[in-house]
Amino acid sequence: MIIRRLLLATVVLLAATGYLTYASEPEIVPLAQPLSSFPHQLDAWRGRELPPLEPAILDVLGVDDYLSRVYATPTDPWVTLYVGYYASQRQGDTMHSPLNCMPGAGWLPVVQERTTFPVGGTSTPQQPITVNQFVIQKGLERQLVLYWYQSHGRVVASEYTGRAYMVYDAIRMNRSDGAMVRIITPITGSGVADEEAAARRAREFAQAAFPGIARVLPS
Repeated sequence: MIIRRLLLATVVLLAATGYLTYASEPEIVPLAQPLSSFPHQLDAWRGRELPPLEPAILDVLGVDDYLSRVYATPTDPWVTLYVGYYASQRQGDTMHSPLNCMPGAGWLPVVQERTTFPVGGTSTPQQPITVNQFVIQKGLERQLVLYWYQSHGRVVASEYTGRAYMVYDAIRMNRSDGAMVRIITPITGSGVADEEAAARRAREFAQAAFPGIARVLPS
């Protein structure tokens, strides 16, 4: 079963690379609104900009635009929000898992799972999304990470599924735009209850942020 999944993933990646490399004219899809217009106030969370990413990091990421902020409430620990947007993924700049970068900064994943929760706005119906949920650790410090891939009103957790949809949308709509969304919050203690509290805080922030993220991304 594992071998079959690896073969399927390889076929998907090769198909994606082949099609996106040799497709006729690369499309550039702008954001519906600038990422800078994303609200600084989300319910009780108040946000501020984090320092700009270094040019070397931006070269590796290959994003066309990004949002990087930290949010906090008067009573809760901080939550960071990163949104990296790709107007086109035909020229080799593609979304990838944050776990590819975190080990280089000393963070190692110690728990890897998926979580599902409802999202929606005041004028849109609630819908469940499934995202990646990780606990990462560096020394005695632990953090909880949520991340997912989002494009054309679709949310996926799997990088390989995201690549498959990218090929499908490139063929169907001549579009390969998309975004990677990542939320990080600290785990303030060493117990299971502290981990669950961090997961709950990250999910609640994701629910508050999701309508704004959907609004700035192209439909």
